[in-house]
Amino acid sequence: MKVALIGATGFVGSHILNELLNRNIEVTAIARDVDSIKDKPNVIAVQMDINEPNRVASAIKGSDAVISAYNAGWKNPNLYDDFTEGSRHILEAVKEADIKRFLVVGGAGSLLDKDDQRIVDGADFPKEFKPGALAAADFYEVIQREDELDWTFFSPSIEMNPSTSGTRTGKYRTGTDHPVFDHEGRSRISVEDLAVAVVDEIENNKFVQKRFTAGY
Repeated sequence: MKVALIGATGFVGSHILNELLNRNIEVTAIARDVDSIKDKPNVIAVQMDINEPNRVASAIKGSDAVISAYNAGWKNPNLYDDFTEGSRHILEAVKEADIKRFLVVGGAGSLLDKDDQRIVDGADFPKEFKPGALAAADFYEVIQREDELDWTFFSPSIEMNPSTSGTRTGKYRTGTDHPVFDHEGRSRISVEDLAVAVVDEIENNKFVQKRFTAGY
């Protein structure tokens, strides 16, 4: 299998890259800065601005699937607009490259609360994370209208951090529109196991043209 990974050096993207490589999957890794990954085996590292969809399409052409872990930067003052524009350019590039399988890593903000309202729209949602979370949630509304792609939108748990031990467990539970809560009432997953859930979906195709989430 050949997978194109956009945002391959970011916090989430770098863990997805490691998980892909651990499964001997060939990766075209696209990022703004690829110095840290250019010497990895099984990786074609491509330094590129995703706002050039024609170039992105050329880079990903021939891939069996595309994973977007794109993030416009949490401290970016234009985060909402830049994420929205970048995500639309990636979508355009996937179509131009004639690739059907497309997985987007979004945020937990698009998940629904107990009243079936988007979490990001809640009054107590942290203001510092709202622009990025809102952009991802709004892009979920966009991608739902795509009927020519075998898309999947992945929303992580509300709490998503590196594991305390730095290792993956490979264990998680999945849900669709509502967060997955553990026995302590927490919605959480490590970034290592998030990567496992994403790559499992690319291999198994259980949530095609659907959104899913994962947690412990």
